[in-house]
Amino acid sequence: MTRKYFGTDGIRGTANQYPMTADVALKCAMAAAHVLRGHQSGKSHNKVVIGKDTRQSCYMLEQAMAAGFLAMGMEVILLGPLPTPAVANLTRTLRADLGVMISASHNPYQDNGIKLFGQDGFKLSDETELEIEAAMDDDLSAHVSSSDDLGKAIRLDGAPGRYIEYIKSTLPRGMRLDGLKIVVDCANGAAYKVAPKILWELGAEVISMSINPNGRNINDECGATHTDALQARVVEEGADIGIALDGDADRLILVDQNGKRIDGDQLMAVIARNWVENGWLKGGGVVATVMSNLGLERFLKTLGVTLERTAVGDRYVVERMRETGMTLGGEQSGHIVLSEFSTTGDGLLAAVQILGIMKQSGQDIASLCHVFETVPQVLENVRLSNVDAQTAMNDNNVLSAIQAANDTLNGSGRVLVRPSGTEPLIRVMAEGDDETQVRSVIGSIVQEIQKLA
Repeated sequence: MTRKYFGTDGIRGTANQYPMTADVALKCAMAAAHVLRGHQSGKSHNKVVIGKDTRQSCYMLEQAMAAGFLAMGMEVILLGPLPTPAVANLTRTLRADLGVMISASHNPYQDNGIKLFGQDGFKLSDETELEIEAAMDDDLSAHVSSSDDLGKAIRLDGAPGRYIEYIKSTLPRGMRLDGLKIVVDCANGAAYKVAPKILWELGAEVISMSINPNGRNINDECGATHTDALQARVVEEGADIGIALDGDADRLILVDQNGKRIDGDQLMAVIARNWVENGWLKGGGVVATVMSNLGLERFLKTLGVTLERTAVGDRYVVERMRETGMTLGGEQSGHIVLSEFSTTGDGLLAAVQILGIMKQSGQDIASLCHVFETVPQVLENVRLSNVDAQTAMNDNNVLSAIQAANDTLNGSGRVLVRPSGTEPLIRVMAEGDDETQVRSVIGSIVQEIQKLA
């Protein structure tokens, strides 16, 4: 069935334009409540928690969704600005039936999105999302609650404190961060209050950046997708480490004391090595996406650990982790999933775990986190205007160029050609030990796609 509203990570779009309108948000809430009621027959009142990031449009969408849930007789708990993983966690710990996060993650403020979590804290299944989509286009007026059974809404002022204590509790008992000087960039996003407080309460000296959201500056030249200012600040302050989060704080990029970026692949390698040494890694492997560097795969082999690859998106990483029983997964972009602690990617959780390993090892962050040499990886995007992505992907000349590239690399690298999930682009990636060769094979594929573009 073709999806109308939901993409790979909920509903997303430009705020106040279809489908990211108050009307669609209202319908989504009512439909989700209706589907939930069908799944839990006999339960008279359901509970939903709603969190958001700091975008101006969150006020509109939060109120619209609250109205939809209340009309269906649900109890609504408003959490205010909180990281996505905090909403997933509180959905479980508050024994809610549904969790909602209003955020477009690392996108600019003009965009927004709606993510839904089940009572177990995991994102809803494709099947449930399709049920909700179908209900959104139905007339639900016959299913709304009577005036006597309308829901009520409360604001949970203690929500940030619950999440702060949870993250602190994931460190070994008695471990603190005293003596560490940390610069944290909160992207003017959902973690602008909780991130500095967690680090400070654990004993670190904290220098905070991008903690003054105004509704329009989220991810604006700051955070995990724009680390230049953080890199410079770490060196300027003589800090031990820099932490960059994105708008909803489910993504993490670190900066070492020399101002060098550390991506998700290196972070997964650090945690994998530590967990193997301590006997904590479960499932015999790590789950990452097709974009993770070949260097990570080779390093994990030296630990006796396999690398399972999925399509791009932390949703697919989590699904594979649940299928295989693996407890560590993530993306090169900085989504790190530690399923012993969380049901989704959590930038603050991952940062605290890395800081814990750093304290235990006595190593500086540069020594600890530059675990393997990355294999040269080149990515080029080809924008399409005259043809759709699938047609271009199936073109015989494009397919021949891809096959020729694989033949040229001959096992010393790999080629990945995939359509963008959000833009009219085809992304062409290749990696291998010889960068000149990699750039050559990329060029031949791009050339054939451009003939069609």
